[in-house]
Amino acid sequence: MKALIRGGMVLSRDGLVAADVLTHGERVERVAPEIQAPDAVEIDAHGCLVGPGYVDVHTHLRDPGETWKEDLDSGSRAAAAGGFTAVVAMPNTSPPLHTAEDIVELRRRAEEVSLIEIGIAGALTKGRSGEAPADLDAMHREGVRIFTDDGDCVEEGPLAEDLMRAISRLPGAVFCQHAELSSLTEGGHMHEGEVSRQHRIGGLPSRAESEIVARDLKLVERTGARYHCQHVSAAETVLLVADAKARGLPVSAEVTPHHLTFCDLDLTELDPSFKMYPPLRSESDREALRSALVDGTIDVVATDHAPHASDEKSLGFAQAPRGVIGLETAASVVWDTIHDPHRFFKCLSIAPAKLAGMPNQGQLVAAGGEANLVVFDPRARWTADRFLSRSWNSPYLGADMTGRTVATIARGRLIHQVERDRA
Repeated sequence: MKALIRGGMVLSRDGLVAADVLTHGERVERVAPEIQAPDAVEIDAHGCLVGPGYVDVHTHLRDPGETWKEDLDSGSRAAAAGGFTAVVAMPNTSPPLHTAEDIVELRRRAEEVSLIEIGIAGALTKGRSGEAPADLDAMHREGVRIFTDDGDCVEEGPLAEDLMRAISRLPGAVFCQHAELSSLTEGGHMHEGEVSRQHRIGGLPSRAESEIVARDLKLVERTGARYHCQHVSAAETVLLVADAKARGLPVSAEVTPHHLTFCDLDLTELDPSFKMYPPLRSESDREALRSALVDGTIDVVATDHAPHASDEKSLGFAQAPRGVIGLETAASVVWDTIHDPHRFFKCLSIAPAKLAGMPNQGQLVAAGGEANLVVFDPRARWTADRFLSRSWNSPYLGADMTGRTVATIARGRLIHQVERDRA
């Protein structure tokens, strides 16, 4: 198909420019003012930003094993609605994704049903047990670049070092850590602080995260492995990452949208829709995360999209599973934090595409480039009252949002569009 994106501010090789964008097939054909293409599907982008589609390096698609919560099809539709043209599926499935055969099979099924590019993360350890290394080399040969036991931390120091040494030998591979020291978090359900004490609920101290990151950064110095800290939640971790970067270590970090918006004070009513791991921490932690995203200490916004069925989330705060969905609201939250088109696309598109090793994603808009594009209206007002995800466990449900993805093009196909209110 042909698509003409008309009248937007386009993130191009020449910077942010007023231009039309014409796509033909899977490529961008032209970027220029006043393009005429009567045979193209026209997308109104006046007042909008046009840039590379977002890439989420941290998505739980629940496939295989829990497809009543989400699957490859529903997850890709939710991603498209949020402006994502690629996501990386986490390996904490049932069974876990820890062999080359697991990767090949999930990719085959994803290519049959998904609207977008789905990358696959491989587990660091066999069965995500934290006991023995998975076959990283075989998964790497199948295109895996992100390795993580996400949902569980690789706690044993010697094992973590062995894994980092193995990762350092694989081109483009990244050791991604869910930093959470279990000895400090057993029986915990929310940030250890005023609210947890008020409700007499077990707390999760921020040092459970920062102590693992501090240990890991020493291992990075010894091994030279690329290291990525998943879902940073604590100010102490931000300082560690900043120091590591200042010393030239190959380190990156991500933050979730919900950690940019909320803090533990939002848990006074113990709404399970606000239960996630790492937990919402203090207001000072939240401010540190927002500042770190703006100044570039934190490289990537990743949703940690974690669908759960409503009957699971309705069990009560202590019994409810951890995690919230985030694909369809992420861009609005990021824009509310940044208000800078270049940084907006850097943390949602360009940096995550590079981290995930997705060369067809995160490109500046240019003739000949891949037609993986998003149109984002920074002034659009909308209410997050419905989702395409199979699960609706969102802390933003019912919230009034500003800034919205109005069109998503993946591999040259218009896969999502909403009617714009031009009043």
